[in-house]
Amino acid sequence: MTTAALHAKSVKVVAIDLNQEVVELLAAYPGIHTLSSLVAIDPANLNHSGRIDYLSALERQSAWLQAVLQRAIVAVAGEMPSIAENMWDGIDGAEREDVAAALRLSGNTAQMRIDVARTLVNHLPNTCSALAMGEISSAHATVIAKETAAAIRDGISEFAIYQIEEKALAHAEFHTPGQVANKVRTTIAQLAPAEFEEVVDRARETRRVSCYNEADGMATVVAILPAQDAQTVMKSIEAYILMMNSRDEADRADSRCWTSATNASAAHSSDTGSATSTWSLLTADNKRADALTAILSGALAQNVDDVRPHRRPVTVNVTIDLPTLLGLAENPGQLSGYGAIPASVARELASDATWKRFITDPQTGNLLDYGREKYEPPQALVDFLLARDRTCRFPGCRQSASRADIDHAQSWEIGGETTLENLGLLCRRHHRLKTHGKWSLVSNADGSCNWTSPVGKNYFVPARPINESV
Repeated sequence: MTTAALHAKSVKVVAIDLNQEVVELLAAYPGIHTLSSLVAIDPANLNHSGRIDYLSALERQSAWLQAVLQRAIVAVAGEMPSIAENMWDGIDGAEREDVAAALRLSGNTAQMRIDVARTLVNHLPNTCSALAMGEISSAHATVIAKETAAAIRDGISEFAIYQIEEKALAHAEFHTPGQVANKVRTTIAQLAPAEFEEVVDRARETRRVSCYNEADGMATVVAILPAQDAQTVMKSIEAYILMMNSRDEADRADSRCWTSATNASAAHSSDTGSATSTWSLLTADNKRADALTAILSGALAQNVDDVRPHRRPVTVNVTIDLPTLLGLAENPGQLSGYGAIPASVARELASDATWKRFITDPQTGNLLDYGREKYEPPQALVDFLLARDRTCRFPGCRQSASRADIDHAQSWEIGGETTLENLGLLCRRHHRLKTHGKWSLVSNADGSCNWTSPVGKNYFVPARPINESV
């Protein structure tokens, strides 16, 4: 046997050994030693089946680590929700911000993580064990905790909790987290109908609408509504679509009549183009999306003069540089509250808008000044802060500046000045947290700031270049 053949055989043996090792690691107890062994393996050296086993093994380790993380979150936030010390603090006020700032999460996401961790650690021991053993994923554990939390708060019996867990964990073996969530809801309704009734009543108080930015100039608007209200929204959208379908059909009928009245030869070519309008080319999903936008745009137009946060009407703000506006460059614009949008979209929006001039630092893009000839100084300063900060300045908070308070970093009562160096925008929650919650803030003229938590942790929030999303 040649040297090359011997080498090929040895490589094949090593590959077989690696695949077998992954199979053994997949069956091993999750933990740091198993994880270290997996990390030492390059999945590119495995066959296709071995790579799938490797992925499954890593998922088990991730579940184990998530179980450790739940205990760590509870250690920071406490086993039970904190009691507000004064009228300005909410439940878990300080704990939520500690977790949010440390993990770079929004306040709402941090609170959700705390609630899930407490439910798992305090009430769902079997789910915690299954997570630690890698038998379920973090997503499965999260939905079990979320779906049972309200019933647990309402005093559902420990035996019922045990039954719910058992059915959920058995279902999780072959089903997705969404399917497990449905299973938990059904089980609660069967085992504790009174608690289920209370859960539904209380859930109505959590109705909300949220917006999440996506890639490629898109965003997701999520409405959490009572089922009957959701049906009302969808029926309104469908009614709008039916109206537009009728108008489209009437327009095409008029077009066909017009082409028939001119001449027969032109009629065929004209009808081919005009009978298919832009609306008729849209998919059903596209029509529903456009209908929702049109309905709400009409509602906004009716109220635009009555709603004036910070003495300015509600606006959609777009930032575009002058060369791009003139068509001499193709730099992306910035849509306030979202981020980068293509130059063509920015120009389209700018073509039907009121313009305002801004001056930025050419190196950093930080806002320096803008024309103030139009307004009195107090309002001009407000406008400057709105343009500079755009959102609340607390770490991770994205509450819009139009709904935020104008805050003196150094309190007015102790000599703080009303200047751009000392002023900034904070949402009401974080304004109160700074004023009454023992968080301190040092503000800079460019909008950057330094926060210090009650336990001495420091968090820096950088300036926000106006041509970048926040």
